[in-house]
Amino acid sequence: MKTAEKELAQVNERFYKAFEALDIEVMGKIWGEGGDVQCGHPGWQILRGRDAVIESWRRIFENTSVIRFSLSDVAIQVHGRVGWVTLYENITSSLGDEMVSATVLTTNIFAKGPDGWRLIHHHGSPVAQPPTRLEPDPTTIH
Repeated sequence: MKTAEKELAQVNERFYKAFEALDIEVMGKIWGEGGDVQCGHPGWQILRGRDAVIESWRRIFENTSVIRFSLSDVAIQVHGRVGWVTLYENITSSLGDEMVSATVLTTNIFAKGPDGWRLIHHHGSPVAQPPTRLEPDPTTIH
């Protein structure tokens, strides 16, 4: 793995550690600045601008007591000062007194600036049934 890919993997890991810790201060340090920041939580409308995005994390953290992630099928791409990570979030969380599980197909896009890699776009879509095959089917036409 190249240096930029390793750096991107590390900041992506910090994102999920902040999420599991429900730590809004660390989460805020991971996100970029300004109006170009966007976030699409599963089932939500797209949020644009840093203030709206950080407020969404604050609301999620205030209403979540436990959340754990197991990440799978992680792929990292870097092109210059932009990089992205695609993956499946296999989530276990509490809903009242009950533990629930879900799988979310996610794209995290990062931009590299003077302070290193910062998250500028997070998008998660619920997956009804996680893939059982991680390699592309050679018979599929796209």
